Amino acid sequence: MDFSKRQADPRRHLVGMAFVVLLHVAIVYALVTGLAKKVVDVVRAPIETKVIEEVKKPPPPPEIVVPPPPRLEAPPPPFIPPPEVQIAVPPQAQPTIVATPTPPPAPVIIAPPPPTSPQVPVAAAPPPPALPAPPPKPVAQTVGAICTKVVKPEVPGVDVTVSATINVSYTIQGGKITKMDVVKQTFVPNVDRKVKRAVIAAIEAAVAEYLCPGDFTDVPQEFSFKIN
Repeated sequence: MDFSKRQADPRRHLVGMAFVVLLHVAIVYALVTGLAKKVVDVVRAPIETKVIEEVKKPPPPPEIVVPPPPRLEAPPPPFIPPPEVQIAVPPQAQPTIVATPTPPPAPVIIAPPPPTSPQVPVAAAPPPPALPAPPPKPVAQTVGAICTKVVKPEVPGVDVTVSATINVSYTIQGGKITKMDVVKQTFVPNVDRKVKRAVIAAIEAAVAEYLCPGDFTDVPQEFSFKIN
């Protein structure tokens, strides 16, 4: 047996395997390189943009306006002047003057005047009795002219800002104010009843100390408050 040939066979086998491996590597490299280039070419391909114009519809044909048919009117009749008619005016008759005899005037008869009856004097009507003169109207009295002591009311302690105007009327008897009526009250801005009662109570407390000799009714007075 030839042992030298057996020792050379493994080298050839290794060379063949290396050649096959290199061949496969070359094939894989070529495939990879070619595919990558194709991918790049696909990516780099220019994007084509097309503008699609809108199809415009043709305008509708213009409407044909047919003129109306001419109106056939009969020609006016020829003008025929009327014949001239001469009217003969009859001559005016002259007035005839006829003399009428004037009758004589009637005789004037003078009658005697009727007898006059004696005149009876008529008594004059007595004058109507004189009416009594109306009593003079009472002059409106004020608190300052009647009362000798007037007390100014104190501002009530309320936690609001308001301007108030109160008009009252008094009844005075025996030197004191026995009755007070609130005629009108104005609060700006409007407040609740509790604040209004506090203002009226302050006025009543001051009025209780007034001294007003005499008896009077409907004596007016006005109060003004400005609470901050």
